[in-house]
Amino acid sequence: MRQLTSLDAQFLAIEDGRNHAHVSVIGIYEPETAAGRRLDADVLRGLVQDRLHLLPPFRWRLASVPFGIDHPYWVDDRSFDPEFHIRELALPAPGDDHQLAEQVGRLHSRPLDRGRPLWEMYVIHGLESGRVAMMAKTHHAAIDGVSGAELLGVLLDTSAEGRELPPPPAQRPGERLPSDVALFGRSLLRLPLQPLRALRSAPRALPNLEHVPTLRAVPGAGRLAATKARGIARRDDGGRLEGPTPRAPRTRFNGRISPHRRFAFATLPLDDVKALKGVLGVTVNDVVLAVCAGALRRRLTAADELPSEPLVAMVPVSVRAPEEQGTFGNRISVMIVPLPTNEPDPRRRLERVHEVMRAAKERHQAVPATLLQDTNQFVPPALLARASRVVGSLAAHPRFAPPLNVVISNVPGSPAPLFLAGARQQAQYPVSVIMDGAALNITVLSYRDGLDFGVVGDRELAPDVWELIEDLRLELADLRELLPTPLAAARRGTAEKEATK
Repeated sequence: MRQLTSLDAQFLAIEDGRNHAHVSVIGIYEPETAAGRRLDADVLRGLVQDRLHLLPPFRWRLASVPFGIDHPYWVDDRSFDPEFHIRELALPAPGDDHQLAEQVGRLHSRPLDRGRPLWEMYVIHGLESGRVAMMAKTHHAAIDGVSGAELLGVLLDTSAEGRELPPPPAQRPGERLPSDVALFGRSLLRLPLQPLRALRSAPRALPNLEHVPTLRAVPGAGRLAATKARGIARRDDGGRLEGPTPRAPRTRFNGRISPHRRFAFATLPLDDVKALKGVLGVTVNDVVLAVCAGALRRRLTAADELPSEPLVAMVPVSVRAPEEQGTFGNRISVMIVPLPTNEPDPRRRLERVHEVMRAAKERHQAVPATLLQDTNQFVPPALLARASRVVGSLAAHPRFAPPLNVVISNVPGSPAPLFLAGARQQAQYPVSVIMDGAALNITVLSYRDGLDFGVVGDRELAPDVWELIEDLRLELADLRELLPTPLAAARRGTAEKEATK
């Protein structure tokens, strides 16, 4: 057995029937495998069975402690059933991108069954041109962005022929689910340690409460953090770090979400982004954030809802050390950054993003890597679910300033082609988490020569996700005009060819 960390457990605690904490990815594949078979659920089940010994989270089942007095445990499930976890369906004709996205939105809106390992896969047929989609859905309590990519990397190969894998152990792994009495007794022994863990975490957590997204909505948290941080937030050269980011303006994304999601996706050319990086001296992530800022400005302007203040984004950051590879769970931190959505000029908007991210990275270096986990140590496990929901309701309450407006994540992917059972992957779109007070998520995953955008919005608060996708395209086209004339013309011609495919 392995116990969930307080951060892992929080992803379970926030779920309430409307807020879901699973993440998904949609791979688009050519229809035939290396063996000439059609990619279907039977092929995928065989692949998972063959590699199950390399996929620990696929075997983990939750064992909850009675009365919630301690965080749950993961237990290796002895009764793994691939028929339950791997399913198959088909789209009606013509099977276009909008139909696929609508189906993905419905599947992503369903909670995972906590009585089984917390993952599902769907093979989706009926796409245009005979393509096949595979949707992999896993709970955030088990993986973060980096460990999720590791997990998917076990299933995907860099050649159609596959690769040689280490053999499975002689005996199939598995554990007996512990009894409630055994779990309760174990947790009683750990109970006296909870106040000690809180005391050890206090010096790291209290000065940095402003950097915890959920606590930014709590009245007084910022003032307490400022008091505790006085004299602490210094740069390596002795200068004082820039102050905390401004409060987010209230937008329609900051309400109480429904149980239902909308999803949209698109691939933008990575070469355009790299050209901008080289010419303007910024980073790929700066360009991605500037494209998102410009698209959000377009979307809110079209609805006559653009605030005069910058929107505020949460940008997740991996703090997983090299030696933690293969441990799964969550090793993440976040940066809270203002997006210059109030800047009308595309070039100046990109320059301001570059400045904002430089300052945010400088601040982030002074923040403990374990901050999100440290702050959870102050909440007894028995109260974690209730506390998480209260904080979520504050974030969505119109009387309080929202902690943020949107979540934007940029995850590096494979520059080389990938194959699922020998079927070539064409694209890979992320489908991430929204929550009360932050009803819009834009996640980007690079693959080969493209940036695969996945936009998730609440069905009621942010239904216009396809319009936002078009705004992303338009914004990158505007930024492309900042390139020197010959290069801009060449990139424009390439983009037009891609759009007509």
